[in-house]
Amino acid sequence: MTKNNTSRSWLTILIELVEVFFNSARQGKRGRTWHQHVVPYKNDWAVRREGNKRITSKHRLQTTAINKAKRIARKYQADVIIHREDGTIRDRINFD
Repeated sequence: MTKNNTSRSWLTILIELVEVFFNSARQGKRGRTWHQHVVPYKNDWAVRREGNKRITSKHRLQTTAINKAKRIARKYQADVIIHREDGTIRDRINFD
């Protein structure tokens, strides 16, 4: 009888751990977005996903970078945030 109670308690603990794991995984996915930022990069322009340190692509012209960001944002129903050379936000395009 003791062995049965012990195994049941381990099963309960295991179920609780699995629930905690899945709940935390769901919460992590909600915070991530696909918004694309067009930002100055060295002497060129770059597309960077929101929250990423690395750039997605590098372009000579801002218009080319904007077009690339629009294609990505349209695919994921996200926004394109266009920055000026000084880093301030110039425009925002919504693809929801």
